[in-house]
Amino acid sequence: MAAITFPSVEDCASIGREKDTVVADLDGTLLIGRSSFPYFALVAFEVGGILRLLFLLLASPLAGLLYYFVSESAGIQVLIFATFAGMRISDMESVARAVLPKFYSSDLHPESWRVFSSCGKRCVLTANPRIMVEAFLKDVLGADMVLGTEISTYKGRATGFVKKPGVLVGNNKSYSLKKAFGDTKPDIGLGDRHTDFPFMNLCKEGYIVPHKPQVKAVTIDKLSKPIIFHDGRLVQKPTPIMALIIILWIPVGFLLACLRMAAGALLPMHMVYYAFWALGVRVSVKGTPPPPVKKSSGQSGVLFICSHRTLLDPIFLSTALGRPIPAVTYSVSRLSEIISPIKTVRLSRDRARDASMIKKLLQEGDLAICPEGTTCREPFLLRFSSLFAELTDELVPVAMVNRMSMFHGTTARGWKGMDPFYFFMNPSPAYEVTFLNKLPQELTCGSGKSSHEVANYIQRVIAATLSYECTNLTRKDKYRALAGNDGIVVEKPHIKPKKINEEEETRICPNLSVLFPAKGDVIFVNGDHIPAPDVKAELTVERVRRVGQRRRRVEIGCRSLLATRGGACKIIPASGKWRCDPRPISDLLWWSVIILVVRTAWTAVR
Repeated sequence: MAAITFPSVEDCASIGREKDTVVADLDGTLLIGRSSFPYFALVAFEVGGILRLLFLLLASPLAGLLYYFVSESAGIQVLIFATFAGMRISDMESVARAVLPKFYSSDLHPESWRVFSSCGKRCVLTANPRIMVEAFLKDVLGADMVLGTEISTYKGRATGFVKKPGVLVGNNKSYSLKKAFGDTKPDIGLGDRHTDFPFMNLCKEGYIVPHKPQVKAVTIDKLSKPIIFHDGRLVQKPTPIMALIIILWIPVGFLLACLRMAAGALLPMHMVYYAFWALGVRVSVKGTPPPPVKKSSGQSGVLFICSHRTLLDPIFLSTALGRPIPAVTYSVSRLSEIISPIKTVRLSRDRARDASMIKKLLQEGDLAICPEGTTCREPFLLRFSSLFAELTDELVPVAMVNRMSMFHGTTARGWKGMDPFYFFMNPSPAYEVTFLNKLPQELTCGSGKSSHEVANYIQRVIAATLSYECTNLTRKDKYRALAGNDGIVVEKPHIKPKKINEEEETRICPNLSVLFPAKGDVIFVNGDHIPAPDVKAELTVERVRRVGQRRRRVEIGCRSLLATRGGACKIIPASGKWRCDPRPISDLLWWSVIILVVRTAWTAVR
């Protein structure tokens, strides 16, 4: 019936459409897949974690029953509520910008894209929440207007309900189209089901997109804007079956990841390769690595120039060599440094200081460095920093590539401390380490080449080996695209505590063992004990808020005082994250100390 009412999209001409306006549906029309569940599941997992994904999966049978036997609108509302209720709007926008475009673009319908991309003005009319699809449609597909379901919010969070006129299906689509275009009729309307007919009837031409699951999606090179950067933990699109497998695998995978990481951290490096093989981690080594430099020879160590795929690159380089190779890093978390089986040295991004440190490390032996400065998942190499070329002529390029089937081992938005866990949680992760020939002397800075020429040459050599494409993009470009910042890690100031006697402590920060301060009390504070050294004043208590049986949060001007019955007080910024604890050391620090003691004892025994 649909084929009789409207011709197929294959019959639509795409030449000479530069001045035409096209209006298209999303699921089943611009996208091959007709189900929006995988994209809701991506948002649920990336923002809410495994529990939110489980809740969505449990709600999906009800959504399916309502969708097919009651109304499309009711089924979609169930998915929206299960996915978005309680989420921060900023988190939803972040996932829509950094995670979803990669999955959407891999499912683009070739015939619909042919017509859609040929038109001068493009509009998308979809039942999906606008906040979820707008970034992809505008940034990647070049849509000028996106009309979607609007989610209701309260104090920066989604309520899980939708605004009027409700979910955009059927007549709601035609209503939104009339409201946006007025009396002007769009030239082309594209849809795939009978609920799209109302808005297609408002267009001069209407075309139906037949459901053909076997059709091949548009390749990346045909997109108007290639997706170089993307974020998120999941490798595959989470269909209901895949989502169930992920939920069941995560507990098992986490234990397996801990076992794999323990093997890499505790065993001698020459045994790690075989331990990884026994635990399902595949390490493939190609090329001929250089022999280790003897310290007695007085020669400088070899600098391994690696392409950057995950923060585990130096560890797998050491595994391939059978000996630990120190590495210089930038934004590695403290947890990753603690559990790392090799020495890691932080870069400060101060060129002179970093150069001096790298030279000193090379005098001690071999060293690994990733001059891209950050990871890239797609087959592209970011711009290489030229600093390394100025420091030594002993340069060995190393092409690194990995394979993951379930989880990505990198993130720009999340906690980087979980990166190694997610990588090793894959059922059978793999790394391929290819040692290239040592850079000839005539191509080094010692023979008159500039550092930029050397860096660019090594970038091209590694890219040719991996069949990757070289770019001039940097760490800053990546983090601006994915996280909305420049990717700069700000060092926390290390303020040495000033020793004071009991009398001074009572005056500066009284021990409230009997009474909590009340509104109007005056508290004496000393600037040496708070983040702002210039604040030395008598502050009046403006408000006291109870935050526990034995704690009060005392607001004094622009700052807050943590008052603990039986413990010392602490001044903290009122606008910052409240993480006050009267104990001198946190549980995390205790565990860090225990891990260090165990590693030290094991090294001594070994």
